[in-house]
Amino acid sequence: MLRAKIHRATVTESDITYEGSLTLDEALIEAAGIRPYEQIAISNLHNGERFETYVIPGKRGSGVVCLNGPTARKGTVGDVVIIFSYGYYTEEEIKDHTPVIIKVDGKNRIIK
Repeated sequence: MLRAKIHRATVTESDITYEGSLTLDEALIEAAGIRPYEQIAISNLHNGERFETYVIPGKRGSGVVCLNGPTARKGTVGDVVIIFSYGYYTEEEIKDHTPVIIKVDGKNRIIK
């Protein structure tokens, strides 16, 4: 089940030389309840790419959303993406489950 989503984040950087992952503003990580190095799925609204990687914390309040390593080939600076985190739940847990949805503005600041 969907556990958390960061909706319409803007890619701010791309670093093909880094070994891999998505660098994400630590404030967004915490707001969504995503753990550092957790596996995530990303959907790029500009080119239709969907891919998986893991999160590494970026500077708090920086708004950073950086595609690293091979993920840098999946989008460019300025692309808008949706970041998904999934979890496993029992039937009992699902009854009361509501995913965390974080909406951000064009500078990746939380608006809702």
